[in-house]
Amino acid sequence: MGAAGLKVLLDTHALLWWLADHPSLSRRAWSVISLTRNQVIVSAASVWEIAIKANAGKLVVPDTLLTDFIGVLAREGFDPLSITPEHAIRAGNLPGPHHDHFDRMLIAQAQIESLAIIGKDAFFDKYGVNRVW
Repeated sequence: MGAAGLKVLLDTHALLWWLADHPSLSRRAWSVISLTRNQVIVSAASVWEIAIKANAGKLVVPDTLLTDFIGVLAREGFDPLSITPEHAIRAGNLPGPHHDHFDRMLIAQAQIESLAIIGKDAFFDKYGVNRVW
């Protein structure tokens, strides 16, 4: 990890499990997120995914997560990452059959911004990003 630490991008489930102190978050992921020398980043794609799933009744989250997302991130010491046109182009041009648009965006952002992804899904490995789990 080095003295400067890692720059990591949380997959949506990792963010939700961290916020809920859920046991599904791996010990390694928990350790990396909790180290203050690491920069933990959350994509706008994650809050977009959370809002869509909550609105559809597929996910229940605390109201503050959607009404004060930036405040929640700030209290956790996490940094937000906006979606740029460069991210969108890379996500749209990623090879392969993976159809989850939110995951494709996280992969594109991780590639462009040189971030590791904290997430359980092994398909991230196929895209040349460093996955922490």
